[in-house]
Amino acid sequence: MTWVGLYVSLAPAARAFTYGLLRLSPGTPLASAVEFFAFEAPKVMLLLTLIVFAVGVVRSFFTPERTRRILAGTHESVGNVLAALLGVVTPFCSCSAVPLFIGFVTTGVPLGVTFSFLVSAPMVNEVALVLLFGLFGWKVAAVYMGTGLAIAMTSGWVIGRLRMERHVEPWVYEMKAGVGGDDGSPADWAGRVRYGLAAVREIVGKVWPYVLAGIAVGAGIHGWVPTNFMASFMGKGVWWGVPVAVLIGIPMYSNAAGIIPIVEALLEKGAALGTVLAFMMAVIGLSLPETIILRKVLRPRLIATFVGVVGVGILIVGFLFNALF
Repeated sequence: MTWVGLYVSLAPAARAFTYGLLRLSPGTPLASAVEFFAFEAPKVMLLLTLIVFAVGVVRSFFTPERTRRILAGTHESVGNVLAALLGVVTPFCSCSAVPLFIGFVTTGVPLGVTFSFLVSAPMVNEVALVLLFGLFGWKVAAVYMGTGLAIAMTSGWVIGRLRMERHVEPWVYEMKAGVGGDDGSPADWAGRVRYGLAAVREIVGKVWPYVLAGIAVGAGIHGWVPTNFMASFMGKGVWWGVPVAVLIGIPMYSNAAGIIPIVEALLEKGAALGTVLAFMMAVIGLSLPETIILRKVLRPRLIATFVGVVGVGILIVGFLFNALF
């Protein structure tokens, strides 16, 4: 079976495991949580392995010296913009964007630039934009993309100014970005494949317990999403609805496609657009499972700074949307 075929078969396999093997009752919170975990765990681990391997192969072309030469003369602010735009076209959730984040750091990309990508990749992607366009029209989709990119670029710029490289775990910097060849890169494709496999063993071997723990937290909360209760305090006239929605969204875990149906349900129950989009941004761009995975890579102070900077940006977007729409 190909990787694509395996990925496509995960949804029916998760349902068969939940309702066939475990015989859980459909529609119950427990069944929803188990099905979510049974689908997301192998999916994220599959993506994690593929992404780490691909990044490892790409990294084999770029020693730190070569990366620095490429980035030489490029203003860091330009790097923030490019990284945020790259995040838009990469269909990764917050958890599966972490390996690329690690790859950027180990190849010498400035820390602030890597954070611009880490914020943009899950928050502003083509899936979210297409779904928002179909549900709410091009104006809402355009403003969402613009504000999401602004959060990503601003967050990266702020973190870059704080000079917090010392709060990255030492093992990340100790990873070498290339071995072999005159400039430190593998001389042939066989060497590059071996390098990619070595990256999988090193990175996946370190972070997989955090990945599964993060998904388990998200699955537990996913099964008990109280949409009726949430819609009751997400109305436009409730000024404190935006910060509360963000606080509720952070512990959850989903990608854009998974959270859009919840967004639609909340709006149908009278929730304000800005409050709901702030909730959506918190879920897909600032999730607790993501921070659990990041803890293997970053120290608590840098994680707290990341959460605080992005959280403030999301709050601004929520209040802005409520004022405009």
